[in-house]
Amino acid sequence: MTETVSGSAAKRGKGGRKGLKVERIFTTPGVHPYDEITWERRDVVMTNWRDGSVNFEQRGVEFPDFWSVNAVNIVTSKYFRGAVGTPQREHSLKQLIDRVVRMYVTTGVEHGYFASDADAEIFEHELTHALAHQMFSFNSPVWFNVGTNAPQQVSACFILSVDDTMESILDWYKEEGIIFKGGSGAGLNLSRIRSSKELLSSGGTASGPVSFMRGADASAGTIKSGGATRRAAKMVVLDVDHPDIAEFIDTKAREEDKIRALRDAGFDMDLGGKDINSVQYQNANNSVRVSDEFMRAVETDGEFGLRGRLNGEVIETIKAKDLFRRMAQAAWECADPGIQYDDTINDWHTNPETGRITASNPCSEYMSLDNSSCNLASINLLKFLRADGTFDVQNFVKMTELIITAMDISITFADFPTEKIGETTRDYRQLGIGYANLGALLMATGHAYDSEGGRSLAATITSLMTGVAYRRSAEIAGVVGPYAGYARNADAHKRVMRKHAAANDEIRTLDEIDKAIHAAATKQWQECLKTGEKNGYRNAQASLLAPTGTIGLMMDCDTTGIEPDLALMKFKKLVGGGSMQIVNLTVPRALAKLGYQQEQIEAIVEYIAEHGHVVDAPGLRPEHYEVFDCAMGERAISPMGHVRMMAAVQPFLSGAISKTVNMPEQATVEDIEKVYYEGWKLGLKALAIYRDNCKVGQPLSAAGKKEEPKAETAAAPVEVRPVRKRLPKQRPAMVTRFSVAGAEGYMTASSYPDDGLGEVFLKLGKQGSTLAGVMDAFSMAISISLQYGVPLETWVEKFTNMRFEPAGMTDDPDIRMATSVMDYIFRRLALDHLDFETRSELGILSAAERAMQANGEDPASLHAPDAETEREILAQSAEITRAPAPAPSAPAPSAPHSSVEVIESRQGRTADAPLCLTCGTKMRPAGSCYVCEGCGSTSGCS
Repeated sequence: MTETVSGSAAKRGKGGRKGLKVERIFTTPGVHPYDEITWERRDVVMTNWRDGSVNFEQRGVEFPDFWSVNAVNIVTSKYFRGAVGTPQREHSLKQLIDRVVRMYVTTGVEHGYFASDADAEIFEHELTHALAHQMFSFNSPVWFNVGTNAPQQVSACFILSVDDTMESILDWYKEEGIIFKGGSGAGLNLSRIRSSKELLSSGGTASGPVSFMRGADASAGTIKSGGATRRAAKMVVLDVDHPDIAEFIDTKAREEDKIRALRDAGFDMDLGGKDINSVQYQNANNSVRVSDEFMRAVETDGEFGLRGRLNGEVIETIKAKDLFRRMAQAAWECADPGIQYDDTINDWHTNPETGRITASNPCSEYMSLDNSSCNLASINLLKFLRADGTFDVQNFVKMTELIITAMDISITFADFPTEKIGETTRDYRQLGIGYANLGALLMATGHAYDSEGGRSLAATITSLMTGVAYRRSAEIAGVVGPYAGYARNADAHKRVMRKHAAANDEIRTLDEIDKAIHAAATKQWQECLKTGEKNGYRNAQASLLAPTGTIGLMMDCDTTGIEPDLALMKFKKLVGGGSMQIVNLTVPRALAKLGYQQEQIEAIVEYIAEHGHVVDAPGLRPEHYEVFDCAMGERAISPMGHVRMMAAVQPFLSGAISKTVNMPEQATVEDIEKVYYEGWKLGLKALAIYRDNCKVGQPLSAAGKKEEPKAETAAAPVEVRPVRKRLPKQRPAMVTRFSVAGAEGYMTASSYPDDGLGEVFLKLGKQGSTLAGVMDAFSMAISISLQYGVPLETWVEKFTNMRFEPAGMTDDPDIRMATSVMDYIFRRLALDHLDFETRSELGILSAAERAMQANGEDPASLHAPDAETEREILAQSAEITRAPAPAPSAPAPSAPHSSVEVIESRQGRTADAPLCLTCGTKMRPAGSCYVCEGCGSTSGCS
């Protein structure tokens, strides 16, 4: 654990303050963290499975052997810096982590954070170990920017402001554009802009905020399509007492009607479709900021006044319940607007003397002052669940300390998109520590997501995390001073700390794991209050729950943020290519925790693999079904189950929670009203809903409802055996001499005269040697399998990317690098004997094809016959009698390419999620955003 050191031996920081003493957590003195990891080389080739095009390729990257294919692909393609194919390109996770960590350590030393150089070294080693072992991750901008020649932007979340002047509105457009260009998102409140029912100083009528939203939306759409790191994300908020609130509420619902009309007229209105750009307001999330006064008027069916922006006087009186119904109706139609609870937000505000909290970032988890930003980091909770089912409280506390220290250091060196944002962030130093894998942790410990036990465990962990974060913040304040805005807000900040501590005292634990965490959390809050009273606090905010989209994949998390597990089946990519559908590894762990024997566990897992759910699984007790409830599937968690979980953890967060409450298609407007109302009563800060299939502009996969198999006449079973097709005595053959890393050999590939490859013989090593004998045996096995009808592409899938020595450079211009002799042989066979379409699906292209692809040309054109050849073929062919066209049949369902598509294949219906615009994979929910498992792209700002 890190602690403030006393005594004259401590290195002095600024103002003569003492530095932090750092203890080791996971590392060993005298041993670098990298030396305790087994590293291996991987090839990253990412394709768009719809057209076979290669989106990204980098071979020979270096990662720990326990990192999944997905994590390696995403980190390599998203976070490695430098032009691909140049020596400057990063090629190892070591380079990436070192680039980031060294900036944190150097800055910490320069600004007096550490008591000694030895403490700085321990800090460096622990941070390196934690990142390499996927124990936590900083948000994406840190990986994009820190340690590069680019501005050192570390924040993913921004809040802007806009006043009732044209100059301010134009500044809003500009500032938003700068933030979008950097791949981040921003939110703001438009309520200062006078309504369309008020007059301008010139005597004319004002345009109103909704009209200015149109221009900002068009700007966001343009920048989004301009090649930013990821799609633009934005939040627009309007106060419920604004005279234009009804128009704001209806804005996106009206556009959804337009989408339906255009779709029915034959226009392409899918997300990313060529005609969707004609629809307005689609680039922002909209939220209504409601007050307690308004919600009480809804309760009592009372009236509510809408106030002019110029003088604050009521210019229109409405029925509160009618406006509340209008919000729910619009959300039922198009999922917007969401709702933010203004008085709750500002009751937990640590800086009210500086200004109110009026808005949030696009995903609604960061809520703070106008013109501010927040950098995020998320802990992988499953890394702290021991094999015996207990939670590693001690190391979780130490890890939280480590992360908060690093996050605060980052504000010291960070760059910001505007001067106003930089000034506010440096003065208030807002942080956003959170976590991922809560859903997997709950299942692994035998807790249902929607249960008192599950909520108690989530609450105690969240309370412990935030208590440690603020205690560490107070300790850092004792070393380098509190945040600049603390003095004027000290009483308010300490009041909020007491509110957190009081909420912790109200947690009711149910079992031993909760009690141990709660006891630690209580101790941390006591120390926090004591240290904060003495030193003040370094950070105005400390914690929130972000979507953890891309970084969740980087950490190989099963679940994102606060979300439950998506489903019990997962799509898993395999090293060396290929994929498979597997039952979540959390399931057998949960079954063991619940007391099932190994034989029972195997039977239940086998049942889930076949059916996709646990209902009627052999030997599984019905009272345990709820432990395996998921966000989607046969036993989906109810909407209020999601709301109750949010309410359990909200009192222990500085900010809010990025989460969408998913509702079934048959949900009513009244159901949405109930969710919005209960969110207010339960003390949430913000809430958004999504009703399945409420939006037209969402591309869906081709998975339709499963057809019932037709009944067939019973017949005696017939055993069908494959028949061997031998090659003729005289057959065409191709001999290839090859060299892989200096090891030379020969390959003879013989073909049927008219039907592809049928025989392969390999010569490698001296005649009579063991290696030569093994290669002869291997050649015969492959040859016989080809003659029995095993497709060549099956062998290519199995043996390409296989890794063993010799490996390295080859003398083949089409295959410059090979990970083994087998990798080279089967790539060469694919190039010589498979058609272009099959090879492109396998990611195997010739040098000429790759060159064309790099130049933006279609490599398939190399294989298209020219017109003269086609005429010759027609002239030589016999007369063709055209048969009647067969009746159209339903297209065969495509193989799943993501976990969501696996769920679709099990449920027999499409999931309401967008397709990734980069690689075509169906995305999965991550908080209030979506993330692509294929390439890591997100629809939000995590």
